[in-house]
Amino acid sequence: MVADTAARPTRARVGVLGLITLATMLNYLDRAVLGVAAPAMTDDLSLEPAMLGVIFSAFSWTYAAAQIPGGLLLDRLGTRLTYALSLISWSVFTLLHGLATGVASLVTFRLGLGIAEAPCFPTNSRVLGTWFPQVERARANSVYAVGQYVGLAFFSPVLFWVVAVAGWRGLFIGVGILGVIYGLVWLVAYKEPQQSRANQAELKLIADGGGLAAPAGVSRFSWRQVGQLLGKRQILGASIGQFCGNSTLVFFLTWFPTYLANERQMDWIKSGVFVVLPYIAASAGVLLGGVLSDLLIKRTGSASIGRKLPVVAGLLLASTIVLANYLDNNVLVIIVMSIAFFGQGMVNLGWTLISDVAPLSHIGLTGGVFNLCANLAGIITPLVIGVVLQITGSFYGALAYIGALGLVGAAAYVFIVGDVVRVTLDEK
Repeated sequence: MVADTAARPTRARVGVLGLITLATMLNYLDRAVLGVAAPAMTDDLSLEPAMLGVIFSAFSWTYAAAQIPGGLLLDRLGTRLTYALSLISWSVFTLLHGLATGVASLVTFRLGLGIAEAPCFPTNSRVLGTWFPQVERARANSVYAVGQYVGLAFFSPVLFWVVAVAGWRGLFIGVGILGVIYGLVWLVAYKEPQQSRANQAELKLIADGGGLAAPAGVSRFSWRQVGQLLGKRQILGASIGQFCGNSTLVFFLTWFPTYLANERQMDWIKSGVFVVLPYIAASAGVLLGGVLSDLLIKRTGSASIGRKLPVVAGLLLASTIVLANYLDNNVLVIIVMSIAFFGQGMVNLGWTLISDVAPLSHIGLTGGVFNLCANLAGIITPLVIGVVLQITGSFYGALAYIGALGLVGAAAYVFIVGDVVRVTLDEK
C-alpha cells in the first residue's frame, strides 16, 4: 500500500471527464435536433412560424422549472443513477419526437425532454467536484463545455444528411436510440473515485484538492433565499447578462437552420463545413474566454477585470449578429454569425464568475438561480422570433432583437455587477 501511495497518480479522472463530455454533447444534440428537423417537419406537419416558436420554447418551460427538483433528485439518488436515468429518459423523449403527429404531441415530448435533461449540468458539476482537485476544475469544465459546441459543429452535417436520407422522423429515432445505448454505457462505466481504478496516489491528489467528498452543511431551500440572492448586484447583473448571452445560443440551437434555409436559401448538405463555422467559432470562444480570464487575473490581480472584461467583450461581439440584416453575400453572413457565436462562447465564463461570488453556504442554490435566469432565454427567445417571423415574414426583427440583448447584457455587467467579490446572505 505504501508503494501504491508513493506511485505516480493514475489518470482515471480523465476517463470520467470523457464520459461527461460525451453525455453533454448528447444533451445539446438532443436539444438542437429539432432545429435541424424543423425545415422538413414544418412542411410535413403544416406548422406556422409562431407555432414552431412555441414548440421550440416548450423545452425550456420544464427545463428551467426542473432545475431545483433535478438537484434534489441528484442529492437523493447519487451521480451514477441520476445521470443514467436522465440520459435514458431524455433519449426516449427524443425518439418519441419521431412519432409526433402534430403540435400537441410535439409540445408534450418537448416538455418531457426538458424535465429529463434538467439534472445534466448539476450532475456535471458534482462529478467535477468529486473527481477533480480545485486547480483542475476550471480546465475540466472548459473541456465538457466546449464539447457541446464541437459536437454540434461536427454532427450537424451528418444530421442534415440523415434528414435527407431517412427523413426527419428517422433522425429523431436514430438519435434517441444512440442516447439510450450511451445511457447504459454510463451505468456500467461510471464509478465513484473510491470504487474506480484510480490508485491511492490519484485519490490523495483529488482529496488534497478538495475533491472526493460532497460539501457539508447544505442549507435548506427557501424562496426567501432566492430573493436575497437576486438582491445582490453581482448575481442579478450576471444573471441578466447570462440571459442575454443565452439568447444568442438559443437562436443557433433552434432557428438558425431555418434562417439559412428560408431567409438565405442555403442548403446544409451542399454548403458542408461552411455553415458549421459558427459552432466551431463558439468552441474557440469558450476556450479563449477561460484563458483570457486567467491571464488577466494573473497580470492585473483583479478578479473584476479578469472575469468581467471577457464577458463584456463577448456580449458586444454577440450583438454584431444584427449586421447580417444588411448583407447580401452569404459568405459575409456566415462570418458575422461566426463572430457573434464566438462572442457567445466567451459568455460561458459567467459560470466562473458566479462561482467566485456565490455565498459559500449557498453555492448550489446560487447556481440554480443563475441557470434558471439563463434558461428563461430558452422560453422567451424562440417565442419572440416565431411571432416576429409570423408577422413580418422576415428574420430582420429577430436578429435586431438578439443584437439588442447583447448590448443589454454588456451594460448589465458594466453597470450592475460591480466588484467581483463573494457575497453573504442574512441567515436570520
